[in-house]
Amino acid sequence: MHLTTETGEQEPPGDEQYAIARDDPGEALVGREADLRRIDSFLKGVSAVGGTLLISGEPGVGKTALLAAAVSRAADAAVPALHATGVQFEAHIGFSGLQQLLQPVMSEVDALGQVHKEALTVALGQGSGPAPAHLRVARALLALLRQLTCEQPLLLILDDLQWMDPASTVVLGLVARRLLGTKVGLLCAERPGADSFFDHAGLPVHILEPLDDQAADTLLVSRYPALAPRVRQRLMAQAQGNPLALLELPVCLSDSQRRASEALPGHLPMSSRLQAAFASRVSALPAVTRYLLLLAALEGTGDLHVLHAAVAGRCGLKQLGPAERAQLIRVDDRAGHLTFRHPLTRAAVVDLSTSDQRRNAHLALARPLSAQPERQAWHLGQATVVPDEEVAALLERAARSMSRRGDGAVAIASLLRAADLSPDGAQRARRLAEAAYLGANITGDLHEVPRLLDHAHRAAPGPGPLAAAVASSAYLLNESGDIDTAHRLLSSAVAMQPAPYEPRDSTLGEALHTLLLVCFFGGRPELWQPLDAALEKFAADPGILAVTRATFADPVRCGPHHLEQLDRAIAELAHESDPIKIVRVGIASAYVDRLGGCTEALTRVAEAGRKGEAVAAAIEALFLLGNHALHTGQWEELNRLANEGLALCHDYGYPMLALPGSYLRAAWAAIRGDYAATDTLTGEMDQWAGPRRAGVVRFYVAHARTLAALGRGAFEEAYRQATTVAPAGVFPAFVPHALWLLMDLTEAAVRTGRRSEAQAHVAAARKAGLDAISPRLKTLLLASAGLSADSGEGALFEQALAVPGAERWPFDLARVHLYYGEHLRRVKATTEARLHLAAAVDTFQRLGAVPWAGRAAQELRATGGHREGGSPSSGTPLTPQQGEIAKLAAAGFTNKEIGERLFLSPRTVSTHLYQLFPKLGVTSRAALRDALDQLEDVGPASS
Repeated sequence: MHLTTETGEQEPPGDEQYAIARDDPGEALVGREADLRRIDSFLKGVSAVGGTLLISGEPGVGKTALLAAAVSRAADAAVPALHATGVQFEAHIGFSGLQQLLQPVMSEVDALGQVHKEALTVALGQGSGPAPAHLRVARALLALLRQLTCEQPLLLILDDLQWMDPASTVVLGLVARRLLGTKVGLLCAERPGADSFFDHAGLPVHILEPLDDQAADTLLVSRYPALAPRVRQRLMAQAQGNPLALLELPVCLSDSQRRASEALPGHLPMSSRLQAAFASRVSALPAVTRYLLLLAALEGTGDLHVLHAAVAGRCGLKQLGPAERAQLIRVDDRAGHLTFRHPLTRAAVVDLSTSDQRRNAHLALARPLSAQPERQAWHLGQATVVPDEEVAALLERAARSMSRRGDGAVAIASLLRAADLSPDGAQRARRLAEAAYLGANITGDLHEVPRLLDHAHRAAPGPGPLAAAVASSAYLLNESGDIDTAHRLLSSAVAMQPAPYEPRDSTLGEALHTLLLVCFFGGRPELWQPLDAALEKFAADPGILAVTRATFADPVRCGPHHLEQLDRAIAELAHESDPIKIVRVGIASAYVDRLGGCTEALTRVAEAGRKGEAVAAAIEALFLLGNHALHTGQWEELNRLANEGLALCHDYGYPMLALPGSYLRAAWAAIRGDYAATDTLTGEMDQWAGPRRAGVVRFYVAHARTLAALGRGAFEEAYRQATTVAPAGVFPAFVPHALWLLMDLTEAAVRTGRRSEAQAHVAAARKAGLDAISPRLKTLLLASAGLSADSGEGALFEQALAVPGAERWPFDLARVHLYYGEHLRRVKATTEARLHLAAAVDTFQRLGAVPWAGRAAQELRATGGHREGGSPSSGTPLTPQQGEIAKLAAAGFTNKEIGERLFLSPRTVSTHLYQLFPKLGVTSRAALRDALDQLEDVGPASS
């Protein structure tokens, strides 16, 4: 006896069409570890007692590949296999599937008894006589299988069972439930819901699910490593974990589309293999059902009411029945909703239609959507063939509304269609330029910007519209970092606009916000003059633009009314959906310590970026969240946010936007004592930004190097670096970063014997009113005053520690404890010094600020105190006094109010809070209540 195995030996001639299609058997199936374990378990049972397993899965999900892996594993275990595959065009030939399965072993039939031999030979067309009953053939087949397994187990493989002829499936269904005890395994694969004569009742079924996102991404990267990230995301969204789709969708894309240098079409084309897998069931439907499916596919939301209105008087939705029975769609009559079971089924419906059919369908869908102008505009745009300004204007209005909701990709598509339908060249040019701007500032389609701007120039030669200048400047800033050219182009275009400026002019607003960023990255005071001149030309308050100019560009000189406006804007973010507006409010908040109120909204923007939406805005959101994490001691979160943002910058080509992320990593490395990483990162930033005159990078680099120098005690170097941002005693205009170095410069000056310079710097900070900007700056100012004072600085440190909310900035507050502890040790107040130094050690250790923890521990040892390495563990019981303080703080009482109740000074309350935070594993008062709830069953420690 010889059987077909996966080694290729004895391959039956002429049966190539039935071979199981698969990749290299030695190559692991991506994301199928659990499925392979199920196969291994089944094969183990086959060798012992036999059995049946039915694999069910959607087209293209990988059933054939899993069967191939099963055959390969069986061969490794010396278990031979017979296999057959259902073929649609042979489904009418009786016993064709059984003949295919048994062909390699037909010589063994002669050894059967006469009754069984006759049944099989007649059924398989190799003998004469009356057609045997199905049960008789099944018994004969069982007899043959027992004969074949006298010496070794046997595996039977049936693929595409739904297409196998009825006679074979009836017989195999009878055999399937009689295999226990035979050492024969039957492994079948079929599509769910398919009509079949195979009796499934009582048989074990393994559902083969689509790949998860991680496995899908791995598969795409391994097969198509050059795919741009945004293209990969689009393909993954379309494929929904279907391996065949993941491998075939890129086949129909051009090289430029794969690299994202050319935009992807609205409907991704399908390869012949995908069409064969998904379109065949659609083609078999009645024409009226296909028309209804086309309407549903183009309508997009699955709203049955819209479909009903679109076909009013022509047909009824009951004609969707054949598509439901074929399990192509799900219809929920109660919810009035239709969904396609797979996005590729929807794509196949569109792929099989003609352009005329699609235009007519869009026109039918537009009619009932008068109350939804955005959707109506889109359908009218797709239905219109000749230029039509009315439709183009509708599309443009819809695009602006969609961009405010963060749907940048659809907004760009609408603008491009509006440009196509624009009869006037100037209007066409303006719409193309606006699409280019959205691509640069929202969706991350930087590569498309030059092409769109070129088309805009061709549509209207000569001086381009303001939108073209905005798009060009955004491209120059983000793609190449050409700050000076971007500034010159944009400031000239803005100056040419007629005054007075209208705050509702969205294009002008975008121009000025872009100019503001150009000025910021340039880091030179002279760049700001054109922006200030433009702001004076507004007929009314330009809103967040003026606020950002005050609080972000020059926060030292912002007024209380600007901060009030900003606070109102932050309060409105909970209901804001425009990612650009959210990010702009976040930018305005960065240097005035109000990012905490923006985190929820910024997180929404970042989450959208993970899905490929509003990528440029997501990058800025990630780094703004990183800034907040840096100052609030959430350093592991900082590292994650910075790395994610930098990865997006790399993938989408935003080197300029990457600079804040590199700064965050450099500052984090410096504080933690990773000086090699700090040097590498700051060196790379200097090298990239120097030739581009990106002056803000000089401040980023200097700040990170200042922190590193302070950590290792190189105070002269720290002073040199800090004063490259701002000289001692000066807070220059348009150097917002000087606020973040207030205490750094002061300490460096004091440690190098420059006490007068330190005092001048504190005096300048007081004169500028920095303590009125935020609790953090008030803490830094009071602590800096204590550091630089000739005497009596203890009271200043106490005031710094007692600032309400100061515990939100753990690294800064730990430094205040360190400085106060040093002062107390010098004046021989050893007991109190230990309390503050121990608090500093605990916090520095918890944060991972290794060199700072070392400095504080050294000071603590000098007092005779000691702290073990590592921070107190989370969940350590509190002393009774700490417990009372924690309960009052969780209830919302201030340090002063708690002190009055417990007869303690506010400074002592602050110190106790800072010691109990690490014990509870929290970093702010907001988390105290939950932490205390978790401790209510833990007894208090002895005091």
